[in-house]
Amino acid sequence: MISYTGLIEILKEKGHTKTDLTKELGISSRTIAKIGHGEKIADNVLKKIASFLECEVNSLYRNITDNPLLQILRDEKSIRLSGGLYHELQIRMTYNSNHIEGSKLSEDQTRMIFETNTINVGDGVPVDDVIETVNHFRAIDFVIDNAEKTLTEDIIKRLHYILKQSTRDSSLEWFAVGDYKKRANVVGGRETAKPKEVHSKIINLLTKYESLKSVTIDDIIQFHYDFERIHPFQDGNGRVGRLIAFKECLRFGIVPFIIEDSKKMFYYRGLSMWETEKGYLRGTCLDGQDTFKKLLSMFDINL
Repeated sequence: MISYTGLIEILKEKGHTKTDLTKELGISSRTIAKIGHGEKIADNVLKKIASFLECEVNSLYRNITDNPLLQILRDEKSIRLSGGLYHELQIRMTYNSNHIEGSKLSEDQTRMIFETNTINVGDGVPVDDVIETVNHFRAIDFVIDNAEKTLTEDIIKRLHYILKQSTRDSSLEWFAVGDYKKRANVVGGRETAKPKEVHSKIINLLTKYESLKSVTIDDIIQFHYDFERIHPFQDGNGRVGRLIAFKECLRFGIVPFIIEDSKKMFYYRGLSMWETEKGYLRGTCLDGQDTFKKLLSMFDINL
């Protein structure tokens, strides 16, 4: 998917000016100014400019949405705004989700990777922890870019591919990066779906979910449990599952939740006891919503 770059940046890269567009293409300076601010105008005008600059049409305008949270994230992502909501979300969600799964990187080290693309690690920090941190940043970007799309198998598999690419697991012949598991596995001592069952179970889960007339936070939590119960991948199921939940919250205008590493035992208890007591997992996810709301309040964002 081609993401927004912006007319001004593309003009700089190509060695052109806005005046060139007016002279060469006959486009008014007012129209060019609108495009320069990321507005999506008539397709024929955008195609004409894209052809002249030899760039993709999608790189000239922002993906506008009625969801204010998603729009903020997309705007800040497009300009790589330092110190904003997008910046903090990337660090906090990546640190907590990876740490739940055993990453040895601290939040400060995660922040350093995101902000400087460098790392000062101590002894015993696996290379994969660094790779998976960078991969998680990219997975969040993918979610933001594709938040409003219908949830599909392709999106789920793509998230797994982004997370696990270039890791040690990806070099193992039997480990299917971006595809369903080839070997049976258990989680918390509980049997999960057999490899031959995964595709049909995921399709059934998606069909049931997409048939809902309206989606609430409880529906997303239910989906999260069902997904983790299937455990479709050899590894990375928890992180993929939490990214899916983040995507679906953005898709339906629901405040997302961040499961903090400090709450992981409550989170695990909620998953293990869902069949008999749904309140545990629901409470942990709602607590994660409060965590996200506190993050929003830091930037004076009211939804």
